[in-house]
Amino acid sequence: MISVDNLSLKFGKRTLFDEVSLKFIPGNCYGVIGANGAGKSTFLKILSGEIDSTSGAVNISPGQRMAVLSQNHFEFDEIEVLKTVIMGHKKLYAILEEKDAIYMKEDFSEADGIRASELEGEFAEMDGWNAESDAASMLSGLGISENLHNLKMKELAGNQKVRVLLAQALFGNPDILILDEPTNDLDSETINWLEDFLVNFKNLVIVVSHDRHFLDAVSTHIVDIDFSKIRIYSGNYTFWYESSQLAAKQKTDQNKKVEEKRKELLSFIERFSANVAKSKQATSRKKMLEKLNVDDIQPSTRKYPGIIFKPEREAGDQIFMSEGLELKDDENIYFTDVNLMLEKGDKVAFVSKTKQAVTKFFQTIMEEIPVQKGSFKWGVTINKAYLPNDNSKYFATDQNLINWLSQYSTNQEEAYVRTFLGRMLFTGEDSLKKSSVLSGGEKVRCMISRMMLQNPNLLVMDEPTNHLDLESITAFNNTIIEFNGTVMMTSYDYAFVESSANRIVEFTPKGTIDKRMPYEDYLASEEVKALREKMYSK
Repeated sequence: MISVDNLSLKFGKRTLFDEVSLKFIPGNCYGVIGANGAGKSTFLKILSGEIDSTSGAVNISPGQRMAVLSQNHFEFDEIEVLKTVIMGHKKLYAILEEKDAIYMKEDFSEADGIRASELEGEFAEMDGWNAESDAASMLSGLGISENLHNLKMKELAGNQKVRVLLAQALFGNPDILILDEPTNDLDSETINWLEDFLVNFKNLVIVVSHDRHFLDAVSTHIVDIDFSKIRIYSGNYTFWYESSQLAAKQKTDQNKKVEEKRKELLSFIERFSANVAKSKQATSRKKMLEKLNVDDIQPSTRKYPGIIFKPEREAGDQIFMSEGLELKDDENIYFTDVNLMLEKGDKVAFVSKTKQAVTKFFQTIMEEIPVQKGSFKWGVTINKAYLPNDNSKYFATDQNLINWLSQYSTNQEEAYVRTFLGRMLFTGEDSLKKSSVLSGGEKVRCMISRMMLQNPNLLVMDEPTNHLDLESITAFNNTIIEFNGTVMMTSYDYAFVESSANRIVEFTPKGTIDKRMPYEDYLASEEVKALREKMYSK
């Protein structure tokens, strides 16, 4: 167990946390949420002892082992991959190192023999003889093939290092597991493996993630960091979001009696619990909401952006067509033989195992890079708005945000431009910030303001949720669901894709897979699995 007592953290005049007292109970998984800059990662660092609080205390039950997902991707560069994973269990690894050092001695003494015997006993008690096979199995589950296990960490690609460090944190059944954005750079299959692992993990987990599907799959509780306070709520992210929205609606409803509001909340809990019974959580970890008191449901003080796309004209029947599009270099086939015909209302999610494939495709059809082979054509009625993955070229200026956005507007009235900034929560002095000093999340919100100004009937979006907080992601997702135009997108956010896409197009080295179905059905389809295996085989 971890208990937090009267915790406060201040940076100069700014108070990040103020007199926070919480308890984290074994057997539960706590998903930590909060706006960008609220202090989610900082809070995890305090819990793990990496940084100190200004006042208050963090207490961990005696004898409990904590494992933390390392954020330093270069710390173990000179260490073999398999050994890096085992190092996650520091005590076991220390015994292994001492034991091996004793056996390497040329002048092996009686005292060495006694010490080695003691170490062997401890090693066996900790299941040390299975350490290598357990570590290897975990690496394979996370997509690190056996031929990489004996390489040094520096020989791996960046996304492979992330997976090894995740295996390191998970290794050896820690009593407390602290994970900061563990799904970054993981594909859908690996995320699913991690979800299953955490659902069946019996100990305490505290995790920060912007992936709502992941939070829903693994969390028994939500830890909400808001206005310098931290509160714990039963349930996963969707339950927290929907219940807080319902509570906020009830708070403004002056005509409803208290008892009617209570019945409405109880009815909501009952409906939600029925859905939870069908989820992964119900079969292994604690059933969510089993001890939930209706009084625990509180309205959120969060502010959600107002993302609204209003097409200036309805699209005609011709949307987008490509014939034989191809792009490759000496190392990769990004896409080949791409023959697409988009229809009205298509919301297409593009996916690929080849890194940068979809980005290159979007750059091609948006004429940022030349066509290598084949052709494409947009319908004459199409007014498209583009959200690129790399937006740096748009912010190489010291203009304030009003002037920055004005350059993309036909209406130059300041009040008009401020409206679009205000929808993305840039109000007051925030709208006078210099565009060159914005954070990643702020830049994306500006780009969305720019897209809204264009009144598009087609959206092209490359990783639209990157750098956004959960509030912005949720608002954006809801807008795409309701948007009556056409969408071309790629995203690692499972919930974003599953809830909005009605068609999946996958680029493979041998051509394109094109299926009109939801993402979840696409991943589960035996036909698609067989096709993918064929298209990726060498």
